[in-house]
Amino acid sequence: MYLENKSNLEIEMSQTSAAGHQGRSGLRSPEAVAGNFGELRLLQGISERGDTQKMQPAGQCVIHAEDLVPVRQENGFRNNFNAVNFLRGKVNSANLTERSPLLRFSQDDSITYMAVHEPSFVGAEEPWDNCCMDTERRYRLGSEVASLSRSNSSEKYETLENLNRSFRLASSIKCCLRVSKVVAMFAIVVLSSLFFSMYPDRDNPWRMLAVSPTDSFSMNVTDFRDNALLKLQVAGPFAGRAADSTSKEFILIQVEQAEEPGQRRRSAQQVTHNWTIPLHPERSDQKVSTRTFEMLSSDPIVITIQAFLQDNDVVPLSMTHQSLYVTKETQVAIAGIILAGVYVLIIFEIVHRTLAAMLGSLAALAALAIIGDRPSLVTVVEWIDYETLALLFGMMVLVAIFSETGFFDYCAVKAYQLSRGRVWPMIIILCLIAAILSAFLDNVTTMMLFTPVTIRLCEVLNLDPRHVLIAEVIFTNIGGAATAVGDPPNVIIVSNQGLRREGIDFAGFTGYMFLGICLVLLTSFPFLRMLYWNKKLYNKESIEIVELKHEILVWRQTAQRINPASREETAVKCLLMQKVLNLENLLHKMMKTFQRQISQEDKNWEQNIQELQKKHRITDTVLLVKCASVLCVVIFMFFLNSFVPSIHLELGWIAILGALWLLVLADVQDFEIILHRVEWATLLFFAGLFVLMEALAQLQLIDYIGEQTALLIKAVPEDQRLAVAIILVMWVSALASSLIDNIPFTATMIPVLLNLSQDADVNLPVKPLIFALAMGACLGGNGTLIGASANVVCAGIAEQHGYGFSFVEFFKLGFPMMVMTCLVAMCYLLATHIGLGWNM
Repeated sequence: MYLENKSNLEIEMSQTSAAGHQGRSGLRSPEAVAGNFGELRLLQGISERGDTQKMQPAGQCVIHAEDLVPVRQENGFRNNFNAVNFLRGKVNSANLTERSPLLRFSQDDSITYMAVHEPSFVGAEEPWDNCCMDTERRYRLGSEVASLSRSNSSEKYETLENLNRSFRLASSIKCCLRVSKVVAMFAIVVLSSLFFSMYPDRDNPWRMLAVSPTDSFSMNVTDFRDNALLKLQVAGPFAGRAADSTSKEFILIQVEQAEEPGQRRRSAQQVTHNWTIPLHPERSDQKVSTRTFEMLSSDPIVITIQAFLQDNDVVPLSMTHQSLYVTKETQVAIAGIILAGVYVLIIFEIVHRTLAAMLGSLAALAALAIIGDRPSLVTVVEWIDYETLALLFGMMVLVAIFSETGFFDYCAVKAYQLSRGRVWPMIIILCLIAAILSAFLDNVTTMMLFTPVTIRLCEVLNLDPRHVLIAEVIFTNIGGAATAVGDPPNVIIVSNQGLRREGIDFAGFTGYMFLGICLVLLTSFPFLRMLYWNKKLYNKESIEIVELKHEILVWRQTAQRINPASREETAVKCLLMQKVLNLENLLHKMMKTFQRQISQEDKNWEQNIQELQKKHRITDTVLLVKCASVLCVVIFMFFLNSFVPSIHLELGWIAILGALWLLVLADVQDFEIILHRVEWATLLFFAGLFVLMEALAQLQLIDYIGEQTALLIKAVPEDQRLAVAIILVMWVSALASSLIDNIPFTATMIPVLLNLSQDADVNLPVKPLIFALAMGACLGGNGTLIGASANVVCAGIAEQHGYGFSFVEFFKLGFPMMVMTCLVAMCYLLATHIGLGWNM
């Protein structure tokens, strides 16, 4: 057998030398190592001579660690290979030279391990004698294998058998779980698809009609079932979803059903539902109002529409009706089960959160089809909030081009210089800036600008970006609640016409919320420090630990890629996994020793800043000027959109136009690179989430939460009703916003609270309830990963950079912060409204 000028290294192939001295060692990548191990052949035979010049070619075992290429066997196998004999090696270096093979089988079927050096591994300027430390590290693993081989053969055999058995058991369990998951998910998808395809779209046509103070409209509905619901949809120039007792012009809809005496009832029974919809003063906006009524039986239903106006004008309307075959309680139960299933998929990371949202949307659409309310494809597409998707896409393109300038690296170094090398002052500065910006910008925009800067800063300082990003997004959601334009729930509140008539305007709302959020921020920073007390933020490690971690990763990947089809390959895999266990124990000891020496304050920060400034500079000044100019125009248009009504551009249009401007100015040639940096999974997740939440709203889940909250408030004694109402609305809003989207929840709760305040039996002011709703809906977004849009965007960008965090990781930090901030906000609400009597 000929070695063909291949160097025989020890089988352990110390990855320490591979990481630090790749040019000398010549070791290959983990992928190459894994592939070559798959081609490994242990050639058996007897050869006791150490002189390689006269080596017998009869089937001896030679393993080349440099390339791990298959070695030619000239005379075939002579003995049966035994794993016990393979591992019962001997060390005999008396007659070995640097040209001797690494592994040799002697006559007693034992193995001789050898560690040699290759002169080509040492540079010309570095003699071999000066590389003792490197040599010792390189052959450390081979010495450990030799010491293991001298141990008792029976004990070693039992250890390897146990390891092999545990490997097989673990792989079998994983395979069974994976197959079970795929089968269960596929069954759910197939059943949902079947149910969805069995029922047609709702094709009830819209009926055009006109009413006036002198002419009313009446119709009879006869095709109705027992225990069914009547769903009415009316479109017209309405002012809003809630009834307004101060409005002098409105539409009154009466739904009546009389049940004749029969076997179930001895006397006739009649049910009447009244539905009042206020009209818009200018008769300009066309809005659709929907309400569901519970009917007694299948008897005919009479629907009457009357108009109460100050003049004799005619009000054009359109109406459609539909029968639902499931009670409201059953619909709410189905919606709750679907929502819980989606959270189980996301929390335990059974599937990706985007796929979980899509599966939940399919299940909700199938449930709507079963109850007789299947939407058409056009309706489902209309449920998606394209303004939000356009905002996300435009900002993603802007940030992708901006990152090419090196500006994020420059900002990271400046933040490090501002904090004077201290970690926690730097984190506080980042969180405070994010909170201030989110008070005037959209939270999603703030996180898309801050996340790349934070990740680059943490990479420069060897910090864990995940914990810093979670802290930033938490304070972004807190800061967004301070103004009327910082968070979508606040925008919905200040733009509601009924609330404006109650005295809630932009200035008053912003002033009250700003003071409360300042108190929340003051208490949030110390609490954040307590939550991060035992968290490992400073990830600076010695080069030895970094190399050892990489070595463990290489050995584990190599062992996992070996498919043990024979006893020889099984023995090699067991040997590699045993080495991984030994290295992990060594790493654990080294980490314990090193963590005692870690200091949170870098004493050499001035020297580090000089080095970082040399390394991280602006790479393209011209492109930076173009990006900064376009971004400033986009942010300025965001501000104008909130304060100047004459600008007819939504946030999504502004972001899209800004992306187009920058694409033209930057003269992007390779457009696919920019598209690769767009978080398509995040965009699909939001699309699926919008469909899911609207389908759950169609299943009466959000309405049910609002109605139950109103019933609980009415059940409280009058002297304690306001305090209990504030607490109840606050916590229901916070918990609901952490589980479902806070935008449809806020839109649903506003008319519920308006009707509650206008109820003479309740006698509650509307301002404290609205402020409690705003506090809970905004601060509740920190409860879970999908509680706020900024959370999902931050997680998607971090995952693209290789620092993704899971639902549970966010929940461990976000939910305690949500509870603490809601407690402070509740105390603020009670002190101002109950103690001081504000906004009464």
